[in-house]
Amino acid sequence: MILAVTGGTGFVGGHLLRLAVAAGHEVRALTRRPQSAQPGVIWVSGDLTHPADLCEGADAVIHLAGVINAPDPAGFFEGNVAGTATMIAVAEAAGVRRFVHVSSLAAREPGLSAYGASKAASERLIEESDLDWSIVRPPGVYGPGDRETLALFQLAKHGIALIPSDGHASMIEASDLSRALLALAAAPATRATHELSDGEPLSHRELAQALGVAVGKRVIPIKVPGWGMAIAATLATTVARLRGGHSRLTAERARYLAHPDWVTRGDNLSALWRPQVALADGLRATADWYRANDWL
Repeated sequence: MILAVTGGTGFVGGHLLRLAVAAGHEVRALTRRPQSAQPGVIWVSGDLTHPADLCEGADAVIHLAGVINAPDPAGFFEGNVAGTATMIAVAEAAGVRRFVHVSSLAAREPGLSAYGASKAASERLIEESDLDWSIVRPPGVYGPGDRETLALFQLAKHGIALIPSDGHASMIEASDLSRALLALAAAPATRATHELSDGEPLSHRELAQALGVAVGKRVIPIKVPGWGMAIAATLATTVARLRGGHSRLTAERARYLAHPDWVTRGDNLSALWRPQVALADGLRATADWYRANDWL
């Protein structure tokens, strides 16, 4: 197929492009900056406000791009809602029917964060469109090259894990998620929402222990109550502002992390796709990649 991809320059996008080309697909990938030549990939200059001719001649769109960190709700809305609206319009104008939209498990609880609310709003736009769509809600995504979960590995290396609650969560490795997106792009229209994971739901304490095994350390889980998370978010935000930047740990993100149920639900796409990377193997490979690249 010819695939039109947004978010191809990001963490998951790098895995997606590699697997798409290996599977024989031609990729048209949106980029805001010049990129190195990559066999099988045509870089299309633009962004989510002006995606140029990204969708021309494509068989399917995989809309992976989105905003996961923003200083205010407007930043999430611009990237996740307005950007999705633009991609729907561009796909329809180019006559591309198949549209795979990458949302987030956070959309299930839109009242917890502006990020979740923006993802829920983007899903409504997809559902109201005339496209042949599939919505994918990943849980925590990790893997080689990921900066979002790096801090968890760094803490585990020092024998510490801060766990926000007694809740449970699901995870998925980036290449597994990418294979699912490619399977959906090639599948007949489903017009359905899928919550995908590696099928191994675990408690936050169990995740902390698994991270310890991956880095070769005995980890002591330290439970941080909701009020502690709120204080930490306030301090992090204050320090970041004094330094002229933005904190990743905001009050909204603290509420999100403290939520007790981030376990995926549904059939996990068993007819089209099955996860290939077990959590223990994926965490170990990620830790090895971090070490090899001097991140850990």
